[in-house]
Amino acid sequence: MSSNSITIKPNNHRVYQCPNEKKIELLNKLISENMGADIVIACSKDFESIKDGLQNKEIKVIEDKELVSSKDLQYEVLLSYDLGIKAIVYMARVAKATAKAILLLDASEQKELYHVEMLLGRAIKQEVIEGFEYPVVEKEKSTERPAPKKMTQEQIKELAKKRYDEKTQEPKEKDYKPKRNYDEKDKKSYDNSGKKKDFKKSDSAGKWDKKKKEDNKFLGYDDNGKAKFSGKSGDRNHRHDGTPKDKWDAPKKVGRKINIQARKPSKSEE
Repeated sequence: MSSNSITIKPNNHRVYQCPNEKKIELLNKLISENMGADIVIACSKDFESIKDGLQNKEIKVIEDKELVSSKDLQYEVLLSYDLGIKAIVYMARVAKATAKAILLLDASEQKELYHVEMLLGRAIKQEVIEGFEYPVVEKEKSTERPAPKKMTQEQIKELAKKRYDEKTQEPKEKDYKPKRNYDEKDKKSYDNSGKKKDFKKSDSAGKWDKKKKEDNKFLGYDDNGKAKFSGKSGDRNHRHDGTPKDKWDAPKKVGRKINIQARKPSKSEE
């Protein structure tokens, strides 16, 4: 069996929620409840302050370095003052307990407990002892708009009169900026060549206008004896000699011919 394997039952492995400033008080309470058992307190720091705060000076307080390095150490009850620097170190702590392991956990350490539970493969049961609960955090004030104050009849009349006057007043004339007049000296009215630009007609006007197509003419034959034309008609509408094809040409492939012979009379008919 590995030295870091946990032998205590899951029900004897607990987490007690407790703020940091009340952990010494809770340690003394748990020591008095488990009096007569072999108890050890494990911590990652504050060794001297924990030892000075204990009422029972015979209880042993060990830091993680000493506890983990000593393979033969075993205690019936293990009280963890904090979670430890790493999850694997805390697992090595609990492996030293033979009967019970209790962890005092501050609210700031709750997120780190997740890594321990991942190594353990299950969630650790948490309990709250009366008088050692986490401090209640006040909820943030709502950002909703406060309800409007009630108005007197005189205030309502004044507000209604003000709105009526605003609606009945004549609308103010809008200030329109005059359009820009292009002077002859204006540089933007001339192109690079010095000619005056025509703002009414675009430079690309007439670019896509439909142009008149010229008649397609037969130009003769090329070196391979293929007919040439001035347009893109190709050979499909003309013969190789340049003359246009007939609209209704006779089919090149003729259907199968069937020879029908006269029926010979039988002997009985003769």
